[in-house]
Amino acid sequence: MTGIKSIILAGGSGTRLWPLSREMYPKQFLKFGSTSLFQETVLRCLEVSDISEIFIVTNENLKFFVIGQIEEIGYSIPSENVLIEPEAKNTLPAIFFGMREIEGKFGNSIVGVFSSDHVLDRDAMKTISSAENLAPDFLVTFGVVPDFPHTGYGYINATEICGQGYKVSEFREKPDFETAEKYIKEGCLWNSGMFLFETGLFFKEVKKHAPSVFACFEKGSNINEIYSDLEKISIDYGIMEKSDRVAVVKLDQKWSDLGNFEAIYNEFEKDSIGNVVYECDPMLLNSEGNLVYSKSGKIVSLIDIKDMVIVDTSDALLVCPKSSSQKVKEIVSELKDRNDERVFIGQTVYRPWGSYTLLEVSPEHKIKNITVHPDHKLSLQLHYHRSEHWVVIKGMACVEINGQKFFLRPGESTFIRAGEKHRLSNPGKIPLEIIEVQLGELVDEADIVRFDDIYGRNQFESLNSQK
Repeated sequence: MTGIKSIILAGGSGTRLWPLSREMYPKQFLKFGSTSLFQETVLRCLEVSDISEIFIVTNENLKFFVIGQIEEIGYSIPSENVLIEPEAKNTLPAIFFGMREIEGKFGNSIVGVFSSDHVLDRDAMKTISSAENLAPDFLVTFGVVPDFPHTGYGYINATEICGQGYKVSEFREKPDFETAEKYIKEGCLWNSGMFLFETGLFFKEVKKHAPSVFACFEKGSNINEIYSDLEKISIDYGIMEKSDRVAVVKLDQKWSDLGNFEAIYNEFEKDSIGNVVYECDPMLLNSEGNLVYSKSGKIVSLIDIKDMVIVDTSDALLVCPKSSSQKVKEIVSELKDRNDERVFIGQTVYRPWGSYTLLEVSPEHKIKNITVHPDHKLSLQLHYHRSEHWVVIKGMACVEINGQKFFLRPGESTFIRAGEKHRLSNPGKIPLEIIEVQLGELVDEADIVRFDDIYGRNQFESLNSQK
C-alpha cells in the first residue's frame, strides 16, 4: 500500500447514456457486468489507498447509491468520507472540497483524483502510484496514449522530460478529426481527467490562479454557505491550464470515459458480425455493427440494420446511428424543458433500503414490485389519499401498522388503509420481495408523511425521493 489518498468524483447528471442512465441513476452506477463503473473505480483505488483513505464527492440524491454499492463489494466506508455537495459547481470546487477534508483528517497528503465513470485497466494504478515523487513539485495529470484520432477528448502537449513524466506546455481543446490526426502525429496525449496532487501545492496553486474559489472555502466549515458563493469552474480551466507547475505522466493502458453509446460499443465484446448485445434475446438478420440493449423481455428483431444503437427500457426507446449517439443530450435537454420525470427516474427506482419497479399505473391505482435489502426498513409513514395492499413474493416481511407488528411469509398479504401509520422491514438474510397495489383518489408519490426514517430523510417527500 502506498501513501496515496483517493478522491472519487461521483456526481453526474445521467444525460449521455439516457435512457439507460437517469439523473437519479447516472452512468457510474450502471452495471455492464457483475460490477458497476463506480464499484470498479473503488476497487482500483483500493490498490493505492485503504478504504478509510477514500473520499467520495457526490450529491444528496446519490449518497445511498455510493454507500450501498460500496457495501455490495464487501467494504464499509466511514460516513464522514462521503462528501455531499449542496449543488454541482463543476470539478474544481468538488476536488477542493475533497482535498480540504483529506488535509483536515490526515495532514499534508498525496491525493489521487478519479472520475467514477471511466473504464481503466487496474494495472494503470501502478503507473499512477509510481508518480508519487512528482507530486510535491508538480500538479500531476495523466495522459492516455491515443490509438486513434478521437474528437471527443481534449489533448495534452508535453515535450520536456521531468522525472518519469513530462512538463506540460499546452492543453488543447477537443479538435475536429483532421486536427486530432495532427495532434497524434505531434505526440499529444488524451486528457484523462485523472490527477495526483499534494495538498499543500494544490491549495497554493488554487489561491494563485482561482483566488475566488480559495476565498470561498476560507469562509469557514459550513459547506452550504461556501457553495452558495462559488462559481462553476472546472479543474482544467481553474488551475491546470494556468499553472506553470503541471506535469503529465503517460498511461499506455486501456482507458475510456464511456462518453456515449458509440464508446460503449467500442469497449465491449462483440459477436462474430460485430454486434454488441445486452440483456435480450436477439434475432439479427443481415444486421451488423449494432449496439442492442433491451430489458423489456421482448425478442429484439433486426433486419438489414447496420451501425445503429437500439436501447429499449420499460418506459423509453432510443434508436439512432452510433455516430449520432452524442446527440442524446439534446433529447435529455428537451425532456427537462418539458419537466418530464423520465429524465430523472426510470421504471426501476433505487432507494437506500432497496428498489422498486413500477409495473402498472393509472390515475387511481399503481402496482409496484418492491425489493428490500436484508436488515433494512422503509420509513414509518402514512398516506391520506390511498390504501395499500402488500403481497409477499419472497423472504420474510416484518409489517408494522398503527404500532402493531407481525410477520408475513411468501403468499401471505396485508391491507393498509389510508391514514394508518405503517412500516415495512426485512429482518431476514435474503432480499424481501413484495407486490404493492396502491388504490385511491390520489396515488401521487407526494402523498407521503414520514414520521421516522433511519436514513435521515425529510418528513415530506418529493417525486424523486419515494418511500
